[in-house]
Amino acid sequence: MSAADDEVVRFDNVGLRYGADREVLSNVSFTLFPGSFYFLTGASGAGKTSLLRLLYLDQRPSRGAIRMFGTDVITLPRKRLPDFRRRLGVVFQDFRLVPHLSAFDNVALPLRVTGVREADLVKPVNDMLDWVGLSHRKDARPATLSGGEQQRVAIARAVIGRPDMLVADEPTGNVDPDMALKLLRLFEALNRLGTTVVVATHDVHLLRKVPDSLIMRLDKGQLADPTGALRYPPRPARRDGGKA
Repeated sequence: MSAADDEVVRFDNVGLRYGADREVLSNVSFTLFPGSFYFLTGASGAGKTSLLRLLYLDQRPSRGAIRMFGTDVITLPRKRLPDFRRRLGVVFQDFRLVPHLSAFDNVALPLRVTGVREADLVKPVNDMLDWVGLSHRKDARPATLSGGEQQRVAIARAVIGRPDMLVADEPTGNVDPDMALKLLRLFEALNRLGTTVVVATHDVHLLRKVPDSLIMRLDKGQLADPTGALRYPPRPARRDGGKA
């Protein structure tokens, strides 16, 4: 097995600029390993959202190399992107739920897109809503849900396909501290099942809530310590829920 087989993502000297402006990310290099939990933090404007857009393949870099699941994603043909993105789960800060669909139908959407039969998706969707504590709200539309409830629906939708990597952009930014901790516990539970988790946050209090997590700090578009702990594989989470 090669070293690349033990990597989920590798960035090598990645730079990103929009138009003719200065780079918003510069010389960014790191490796993400399977079954690990990462926090991405930094001041407002540090480049967190731009880095996440690269991670969930919404943006291509201006320079440098990115490999994901052993594949060069910069040269990946666009026709292969949809299948590739199904290995990723994304939780947006603004939820991005479909307003005219119920909680159930929002969570079911990724399965329907991939052609899962209606009879086969009812149980997994109900199980997922139960996992996030929203079985009793499955028929509710987003406008009638609280911010915390909408975020939990967004999390359920992001993980219904059991992604290899989950990327969450400020998922606790619109909820109170108690709900923020509950959402974090959901990410931890998913991580214990083997999913690599990346959570962007400005909330420094959350960083101490996951003892085995690694912290990526962005400062003006650069990783503050690109040669630090991210070079080496952390202890991966075990699928049986225990510690490695």
